Amino acid sequence: MKWLFLVVGVLVVLVGLIAAIGVLLPKHHTATLSARFSKPGQAVWDAISEPPDWRSEVRSFETLPARDGRRTWKEIDQRGQGVTYEAVEESPPMRLVTRIADRDLPYGGTWIHEIKPDAGGCVLTITEEGEIYNPIFRFMARFVFGYSGTIEAYMKALQAKLGRGSG
Repeated sequence: MKWLFLVVGVLVVLVGLIAAIGVLLPKHHTATLSARFSKPGQAVWDAISEPPDWRSEVRSFETLPARDGRRTWKEIDQRGQGVTYEAVEESPPMRLVTRIADRDLPYGGTWIHEIKPDAGGCVLTITEEGEIYNPIFRFMARFVFGYSGTIEAYMKALQAKLGRGSG
């Protein structure tokens, strides 16, 4: 029984330490990643602006009514968790800015997708301007998952769909 109290005590101290470090970390972060595609910019635009059937982590996709004239949708992940997004800016086929429209999540932010022509294809650069409100999630993002993990998975899935460019 003494060991049980010791283990529980250590876990409480560890979670408290993680939360304390998380409080000291900034809520806002920026992460950027670029990838080259052998397809033209319009093909990349079509993939990123239409239903994400190419992303394995998205179980389903639902188009929602527009908000203030902006396109909105909901993505449901494999665990059944949904996130609502809003297209803040759309300049086909060069720039798409999306924002998490849910206000009750422990995180939020925008993704800026910029597509630039390149010899024989294009380069997609995604910049995440994110916020993590929960200090424990902030700690995990900074020290465990990394700020660019979601962008990396997204790019990998998009490259699988469209083909990786050279270079």
